[in-house]
Amino acid sequence: MSAALEGVVVLDLSRILAGPWSTQNLADLGADVIKVERPGQGDDTRSWGPPFVNTADGQPQDAAYYFCANRGKRSITLDFTKEAGRKIILDLAAKADILVENYKVGGLKKYGLDYDSLAKVNPGLIFCSITGFGQDGPYAERPGYDALVQAMGGLMSITGEPDGTPGGGPQKVGVAVVDILTGLYATSAILAALFARSKTGKGQHIDVALLDVQVAALANQAGNFLLGGKVPARLGSAHPSIVPYQPFACADGYVMLAIGNDTQFAAFCNAAGSPALAQDARFATNAQRVANRSVLVPMLEECIKLKTIDQWCALGTEQGFPCGPINTIDRVFEDPQVQARNMRVDVPSDTYGSLALVASPMKFSGTPIQYDTPPPTLGQHTQQVLGELGLDAAAIEGLRQSGVV
Repeated sequence: MSAALEGVVVLDLSRILAGPWSTQNLADLGADVIKVERPGQGDDTRSWGPPFVNTADGQPQDAAYYFCANRGKRSITLDFTKEAGRKIILDLAAKADILVENYKVGGLKKYGLDYDSLAKVNPGLIFCSITGFGQDGPYAERPGYDALVQAMGGLMSITGEPDGTPGGGPQKVGVAVVDILTGLYATSAILAALFARSKTGKGQHIDVALLDVQVAALANQAGNFLLGGKVPARLGSAHPSIVPYQPFACADGYVMLAIGNDTQFAAFCNAAGSPALAQDARFATNAQRVANRSVLVPMLEECIKLKTIDQWCALGTEQGFPCGPINTIDRVFEDPQVQARNMRVDVPSDTYGSLALVASPMKFSGTPIQYDTPPPTLGQHTQQVLGELGLDAAAIEGLRQSGVV
């Protein structure tokens, strides 16, 4: 079967995570993604280790971090600060459908590689710029990093235990969630622009900023403030609007209860041997449970600690209330549902033998994702891609000698 984006060419000038996450999505969908990297260095994440991934003969090479966001791509090395390298970018952009970059605002303009310049070469080009703070505004010139934006965008103010409690204070999320969400928003915007181009024939400039994404991703917490007027505070792993919706200690560890409605709460109370709790006027509805959180939660804590993780999870399945274990990452990949959904893929590689990678969560009935192209080694496809532009072996060797590739 043809891939969904077969025939679409993406010029990837991005590094680190947000941009590469977006272009990996496009590669998963079948686009030909050409990743442009600095000669001799490459994407910064290639060195963000340990751990490093060993080649088939046991030699450590690139950091594991790099492999999370770069499968399905072709890598070329190119120094576009040199005129010969700049000319190659122009030639590649003339043939590309999409360009993704995450340089500082104005960083590409001095080389004539900004959107306005490249649109003259290719009016149909979809040019996506990913920055910390966007193309305008008082912070536009500032560099942006995930943790910084988690702080500035409000996420750390609602993540972590409450002030004055053990472990209290702001915390960042355990993965670079703003980068990942930005990559996903960028992908959505790119696909929308690709659809618009199918009707108009024209490309456009897409401006995606980490701070904008973080503000948008405040979701119900932002809505609670804007519509309710109250500034949300940290509640640890509890939910501001649903009770009980938090982890609880049990006989041999912790379980997560995610009771989303009154029917589920009644089912839980039955399983706990306390059906009267669901009829108590203080707890009969979610709004009442939220209002009486400080009374209800200690009562539940005493009840839940009497059974094991497996017992509570089994009761949840049998009686219809959401309850699950708090898995470490090794247990995530041992989970039968995760295995049934094929969320680990083993990708063959000439360099590494085989690579265990996380699969895409997108499942297609007609254009399934193919996992046959591993993350490329640095410059692996330079000869191939430049050959497609019409350069012969002697010309490419000359570029190597001059440090352009």
